[in-house]
Amino acid sequence: MATSETPRILIIDDDRAFRVGTGALLSDEGYAVQAVASGDEGVDLLRHEQFDMVLLDLRMEGRTGLSVLEELRGSGNDVPVVMLTGFATVDSAVAALKLGADDYLTKPCDNAQLRSKIKSILARREPVLGDGAARIVSTGTRMKEVLRAISRVASTESTVLLRGATGTGKEVIARAIHEESPRRHRPYQAVNCSALAEGILESELFGHARGAFTGAVNERKGLFEEAHGGTVFLDEIGDVSPGMQAKLLRVLQEREVVRVGTARSVAVDVRVIAATHRDLEAMVEDGSFRKDLYFRLKVFQIRVPELKDRPEDIPALVGAALARWNERVEAPRRVQGVSDDAMALLAAYDWPGNVRELMAAIEYACIVCEGGRVMPHNLPEEVREGASTFPTTNGGDGRRHEYARQAEPVRRYQAPDADSEREAILQALEQADGNRTKAAAALGMGRTTLWQKLKEYGL
Repeated sequence: MATSETPRILIIDDDRAFRVGTGALLSDEGYAVQAVASGDEGVDLLRHEQFDMVLLDLRMEGRTGLSVLEELRGSGNDVPVVMLTGFATVDSAVAALKLGADDYLTKPCDNAQLRSKIKSILARREPVLGDGAARIVSTGTRMKEVLRAISRVASTESTVLLRGATGTGKEVIARAIHEESPRRHRPYQAVNCSALAEGILESELFGHARGAFTGAVNERKGLFEEAHGGTVFLDEIGDVSPGMQAKLLRVLQEREVVRVGTARSVAVDVRVIAATHRDLEAMVEDGSFRKDLYFRLKVFQIRVPELKDRPEDIPALVGAALARWNERVEAPRRVQGVSDDAMALLAAYDWPGNVRELMAAIEYACIVCEGGRVMPHNLPEEVREGASTFPTTNGGDGRRHEYARQAEPVRRYQAPDADSEREAILQALEQADGNRTKAAAALGMGRTTLWQKLKEYGL
């Protein structure tokens, strides 16, 4: 939850008096409250909107609260849930907590207790993550949910399945989970399963014996053995063959591998993170993906939103891309920011290639603008043409104008003298509410560079 946003709370309860009374109480506390009378309505709303908390009745006409909670957690929705019921039993409390409820209260609720519980849970929502997640830009609610999911699962040994379109940053998230986990000091091995033929992929993952095939002149460990004690990331897991699926299932079930050309099994201790852009449920239905492997992989799912669904992150992503460029080039080629009109075009484009395409577009713009600021004509042709039906900031809508306004701190970082640089850093920190990662992105510099500048100027 962004601190500048009003926390949104959804009440799912078939008791109208409770919905109205509790809704009024929480509205008076400053929360944005929405209430629905059935589990089906609640699930449908949660599929299309983001909330910071759900108050969920355990027993309702039709769909029960436990059923709603089970679907939420099964789909990767990590929103905090407080279960409410007038029929408290130990069994129902245990069942709710096992399914992932954050707490459990009986009705009628004590108002002071309810207020305290909500404040406590919302205060825990901002994940405390280290450098492993620092490269994930998360100014908006959608990516905050991803960070919260990383925070919850990283410290466990659970298998993680990342779902999302190509280019959304699933590999960055996989790396962050590893670096936030107790395995962070052990190896991290990644492989794109769709990029290798089946025979090569098998050898890459499981290793091979000498003479196992033409060219196998030496015995070789596979990635699972190389990552012993650490993490293996299997990208595009939906593209592997049925034969490879069976071998991967054995790794997950038995925690052992068999090298190509041998019959001897080797024990491995690895945490598996998998990713796919495919609809695995449909593949299970048509028989092209094993159901048993699917359930082994989807222990904990994280759905990574497409860039078109998180446009509020575009200014910060642009800042991060500029920072990466500026750290790789000499001073004359460094880029000081993006013009309002260029930012409006970036905000208006649909980004079918997601974050990967945006990063490539900014690098292209940095190359052709040769220093100074990125202007509209510096952007790739497809971005200019794809956004050409939208007005620029001179006549655009309020949202795009706001994105351009957020880019202003980047533009201010232009003066080379120490006083101006110090002032620019102070302004960026103030506008980022002291968040150094956001301030560095806005200034177009790396976090390490900003840290050095803060020490240099005694800030």
